[in-house]
Amino acid sequence: MPLFPRASYFPDFLTPPEGVQGLDAGCEALLATPHERVLSEVTTLDRVVGAPSWTHRLTEPDRREQLVLALRAYYSAVIAPHEEHIQERLLAERARLAHALFRAGTEGLLTELGPAIHWRPPVLEIDPYPEHRDVHLAGRGMLIIPSHFCWHVPIALADPGLPPVLLYPLHHQPTSALRTHPRPLHALLGPTRAAILRASASGCTTTEAARRVGVTPTTASHHTGVLREAGLISSHRFANTVLHTLTPLGAALLQAASDTN
Repeated sequence: MPLFPRASYFPDFLTPPEGVQGLDAGCEALLATPHERVLSEVTTLDRVVGAPSWTHRLTEPDRREQLVLALRAYYSAVIAPHEEHIQERLLAERARLAHALFRAGTEGLLTELGPAIHWRPPVLEIDPYPEHRDVHLAGRGMLIIPSHFCWHVPIALADPGLPPVLLYPLHHQPTSALRTHPRPLHALLGPTRAAILRASASGCTTTEAARRVGVTPTTASHHTGVLREAGLISSHRFANTVLHTLTPLGAALLQAASDTN
């Protein structure tokens, strides 16, 4: 925990871009970090926040191997038991932003990132932030990552020479991700619910689901309620819209149906 404090600075090498490919890729990248960079960032941590003396020994490969073992153990004990819920939240956020992108383009997406992020063309402002600084993209793209663990305020990498990355907190809470015992499968059979389930794979509102299957919004709402109670979709409210997305169980059911076709 002293390596990753809730403070204005923590070492960038702890969050390698290879982590988007999964835990294994991220750990391999951490092990491969040049020792000069590790020393520089740990020294900065010590100067800005304060760090135990043992952190300077992370330049040694065997010490970083111990760190990776600790990270893997932490992941197994603390994160893995909740991974399905986290994935469900991330899928819902991706569907929400996809709707914003299709509806209003890139500027619409940027305005939907959260209450602490403000799009004032051509500047994306974050307020409040632990320190005041400007990040100039200079033609580079920026990777925007919704995070289940980011608290309150979005964060960026400290080193402006690294590829630009912005982590922002998942700020929307599901209104009715009900966890009840699944109803018998025969209650879910039929073309209407199957079509709504397929539509939820990319995220859909009740109105969109009704239009997709050719029923009234009231009928579509009834069917989404059945699917939700069975644990196959979850419903999230964003402003005045309810967006339906697949749960891991619903995604697995669709995948199994696809594999048998």
